Amino acid sequence: MAIATKNQFWNARMTGTDPANPGGNSNDSWTGSGGSTSNGSYVITNGSWAITPAADENDLTLVACFEYGSVPSDNTTLLTLANGSFRVDVKSNGTATGLKVVGASTVTFSDLDLSLSDSESVPIIIRLTLTAAGAVKCYRHEIIEDDDAVDNFLSLTAASSSDNTVAFGNGNGSVTWHSVYYSSYGAFNPRELMTSDFAQDIHIRMALGVVEQLKSSPKPYLKTQVDDSSIIFAYDLSNDQVRKLATPFIHIYVERIGSPEFDALSGASIIQLYDVDVYVTTKGTNYENAYMLGLNIMGEVFDELYTNTGLNGTTDSLESHDVKLDTRLDDDDIICTHQLTLTYRRRIKMTRR
Repeated sequence: MAIATKNQFWNARMTGTDPANPGGNSNDSWTGSGGSTSNGSYVITNGSWAITPAADENDLTLVACFEYGSVPSDNTTLLTLANGSFRVDVKSNGTATGLKVVGASTVTFSDLDLSLSDSESVPIIIRLTLTAAGAVKCYRHEIIEDDDAVDNFLSLTAASSSDNTVAFGNGNGSVTWHSVYYSSYGAFNPRELMTSDFAQDIHIRMALGVVEQLKSSPKPYLKTQVDDSSIIFAYDLSNDQVRKLATPFIHIYVERIGSPEFDALSGASIIQLYDVDVYVTTKGTNYENAYMLGLNIMGEVFDELYTNTGLNGTTDSLESHDVKLDTRLDDDDIICTHQLTLTYRRRIKMTRR
């Protein structure tokens, strides 16, 4: 998939209340039976809740946060995604340490603590995605890669099926369902659609949106002189991390977010201002070469973002920019870093939270 747009969101959000009456705006209700609210969560011992996707809703995402009160028996279905052509289920394996993801084949997570036996354990967050072509991915705790940059999710092919349903629940045992979010707008990974709309607007749609725009640029320097792996969000600007990157590289960073005004009564929509910093770092045979290479890249960054982002004046506009050009102050300085700051103004709809 790609980064979720402002019109692609969680259309069903169960946060521990009655799934048939979840409350809020733009929030689909679930049909089914079984369970009751307890301490702000929904506890099921024998029940299930479902939503039927429309005929053209074939790429699906389901996120569930839950824990075991008592362990469901082996093969008890907990989560289901089915789009009319394919089906995948997350099932209990009869223990508190594992889950099975069952499609055309079966893969497992085996190092979990679903009963929170350790005092530092927290309820599991499982994200299950299904594409129209039957591709399945299952993530835990919204993590794509582990600390060693190794993929930390399960991939498989769904089973062929004419079923058409999105469901959660358990036929036995006791499961506390803290939250269940469902989107019919796509099969989104954790870096494409976050559970928090606030984080989605700031980080995914704004910051990572800029990263993806620069990676896809057809301009010569961005296309041929800067490797895609060197255009990244600035999660880590420590010296150890920067040394790992081959120059030239580009860091994107959202420095500040502010809301000068609410556009409607009760805050139905707000204006948000985003200061997006772009750092272009280069190294050359001498400082002049590094400076000019960085300036060429910085110019293409500005042109790419100016002509392709912030184009909708009523909901999304590029308001201003500021440039700080680096100069050499130390004889040992061989690295040049230019900084471009862009200020975006966006109108955000607040009723889908």
